[in-house]
Amino acid sequence: MDVVDLSRFQFASTSIFHFFFVSLTVGLSFVIAIMETFAFFKKDRGDVYDRMTNFFGHLFLINFAVGVVTGIVQEFQFGMNWSEYSRFVGNIFGVPLALEVLMAFFLESTFIALWWFGKDRLRPWMRLGSIWLVAIGTQISAFWIVLANAWMHHPVGYEVVDGRAVLTDFSAVVFNYKALLYFAHVQGSAWTIAGFFVLGISAYHLLRGRGVDVFSRSLRIALVVAAVGTVFSATSGHREAQVARVDQPMKFAAMEAQWETSDSPAPWSLVAVIDEDGQRNPFSVEIPYVGSILAYNSLEGRYEGLVPLNEEYQELYGEGDYVPPVTPIYWSFRLMVAIGSLLLLASFAGLFLWWRRRERLDRTRWYLRALVLLIPLPWIANFAGWIVTEMGRQPFMVYGLLTVQEGVSANTVGEVLAGLIGLWVVYLALISLDVFLLTVTARAGIDHKPDKQILAAPAPNYAGEGFQDYDRKA
Repeated sequence: MDVVDLSRFQFASTSIFHFFFVSLTVGLSFVIAIMETFAFFKKDRGDVYDRMTNFFGHLFLINFAVGVVTGIVQEFQFGMNWSEYSRFVGNIFGVPLALEVLMAFFLESTFIALWWFGKDRLRPWMRLGSIWLVAIGTQISAFWIVLANAWMHHPVGYEVVDGRAVLTDFSAVVFNYKALLYFAHVQGSAWTIAGFFVLGISAYHLLRGRGVDVFSRSLRIALVVAAVGTVFSATSGHREAQVARVDQPMKFAAMEAQWETSDSPAPWSLVAVIDEDGQRNPFSVEIPYVGSILAYNSLEGRYEGLVPLNEEYQELYGEGDYVPPVTPIYWSFRLMVAIGSLLLLASFAGLFLWWRRRERLDRTRWYLRALVLLIPLPWIANFAGWIVTEMGRQPFMVYGLLTVQEGVSANTVGEVLAGLIGLWVVYLALISLDVFLLTVTARAGIDHKPDKQILAAPAPNYAGEGFQDYDRKA
């Protein structure tokens, strides 16, 4: 592997590691804000919702703390591995990153401290307001980061001056339709991850008959969030793919492994054996009409193939191979769609069982067991989606303006490899710590509390008999 491949792999690794925490943080903050709202208004069951909020809030804090560390390290790579990219787009790319810190991160950090550490000192309405500001802050943070990424896919509001992209229209960047679509999809996927995270933990404890009063209610809150998240993610993702057919046709063709321009109506490739060197699919199972439905919401319509598109790109951008890696894009897209469909079915199956069985939902053991097994699937679908998004624009870093080859730093293979190994060691340690802490805390349950006698015991009197008294109590 050369410097470009190693640098790409390093950034992909750190992005996936970081997004493991971010997606849960963005979604879980919203779920906890809903729980806190129930605790505020449901005075008759306030203790139940208080315990629920504190339990899942503890998990949220663990994930938030580790996620911040991974995000800081990720940004260093713009200077270490992609200095030419930073030089080219720094005038534009730096704006949303700076606004994310000023408008969102400080908001989150301040009010998360007030919400958690001031829970016994603040008035209930102040605590409720604090967690909603945290939830809003995470959404704002996600928007600015997604905005920066979307500009790389659809650059607007700029001029190239002396070999650098210079911002000329800030409003065009903020209201970039690509950013709004990406943000909607990321938001839906975050709600899905948080929803199934809470569902799985609630189901785990309901199967063991522990904290039923709390987890039966958290199960129902999470069911609604998961259902909304899966629908929101599916509809925004569908629209996102249709937009890609227009402004990133090479990505869309790679998602379908379509080498030559399709007929109208276009079929949809269910599975295919892909020969990228020969630019053909030796074997493919296709479903008639579905390709046109997905691309146009119509029974008519076709889309261009990779081979003719590559010829068009050569005329626009010069000699080169502009076909992205087809195999990982094709299969990642199908993995994402398959998992998304399964999660959509699971969430609405839960709503149906809730409607039909009412209180017996808590004792529907086959469904509860399934929810525990589904916990990791939303993350896998998210990672597959990002593979489609980022690999689909290759070989460009900034679509139509800057290739990956042009954006990389002048490092040696040894320097990049050393950094890659170091980051993998640190990130694996962090993610292992996060998973361990989340697992231990989640399994402990709602009723796992320290011994109050020990915490309330008086300080020992080393000069008298009080020490023996203290020792006996401990």
